[in-house]
Amino acid sequence: MSAHNPQRRRSPAVSLALTGSIAVVAAVTGCAQHHVAVAPIKVASAYVMQSNGANAVAAYLVIANSGSSDRLLSVRSSAGGQVYIVGPNAHDPSAPSALSDLAIAGHGLTRLDPSGYHFEIVHSGRLHQGTDITLTLAFAHAGTMRVPAQVNNPATNNGGYFGP
Repeated sequence: MSAHNPQRRRSPAVSLALTGSIAVVAAVTGCAQHHVAVAPIKVASAYVMQSNGANAVAAYLVIANSGSSDRLLSVRSSAGGQVYIVGPNAHDPSAPSALSDLAIAGHGLTRLDPSGYHFEIVHSGRLHQGTDITLTLAFAHAGTMRVPAQVNNPATNNGGYFGP
């Protein structure tokens, strides 16, 4: 008599284990439905204006928010120094002032440019035209994101880059 019997039936426990294994494989290999979260905040056109001996440089960018309103709480620079969020002064619009945070409108664009809100990087390391630094932005809801910002020199036509 042979030790192998093809007519032998599997036990219910083995059948259940096989069914469970097939379900796990289907889920892992993509047969299950996937939900991919899309970050509501995107940052573009980030650049820094190179300074000639000044202890502060300005940085600009565009923030696109496809979600609900948020707040930019802080900014850090890979070039060192302290980064301030700067905006118009309510009492004297010609004299900008440091802000504790910046409101980011929901479902819209927030432009940081020379005529309005922007960043001031104070006491940074030496910045060279054409190189990139990294700005790390911390939002109240969207979390932290790192953004490359090109260093441009206004004395040489900004290296051909005109900003956001």
